[in-house]
Amino acid sequence: MGNRLSKIATRTGDNGTTGLGDGSRTEKDSVRVHTLGEVDELNSFVGLLLCEDMPAGLREELVSIQHDLFDLGGEICIPGYTLITDEHVARLDDLLEKYNADLPPLKDFILPAGSRAASIAHVCRTVCRRAERSIVTLGKTETINEHPRQYVNRLSDLMFVLSRVLNRFAGGSDVLWQHERKRG
Repeated sequence: MGNRLSKIATRTGDNGTTGLGDGSRTEKDSVRVHTLGEVDELNSFVGLLLCEDMPAGLREELVSIQHDLFDLGGEICIPGYTLITDEHVARLDDLLEKYNADLPPLKDFILPAGSRAASIAHVCRTVCRRAERSIVTLGKTETINEHPRQYVNRLSDLMFVLSRVLNRFAGGSDVLWQHERKRG
């Protein structure tokens, strides 16, 4: 891997194509490449979220998620390859249960707001939903495993829950949508 990364400006993509992990080349605007970009953007936003103050255990879990997202990108980059499994999805299910346990039930819609960390978690959630849509689109034209789609579906739910956790960690609470507010 080190030799492959020793030269970043290869110029091989100047013609509008890019190399996939299996050595094949595809158009830079293909659905597969768009999907890779969505997952990469999500991973970058998780990295931004990690710049914020948060409980140490949550930080470790988010770092693990970043590694998973890198693996997910690898799976998308190599047609027919599997890296994301049931275990990855189950780990997110466990995290959802863990972090939901101490949150009050929602009775109203909440706004993507509050602390900076919570707001970034909401951005992660929305980028995650976009990545999920892209994975679904890719699956309509090419064979892909079901676990990447399931993983990002759970991850978007987890980011919503973590936004609530991070608001509380910062000393705040959910920012409720006020449907009866005066508009003017």
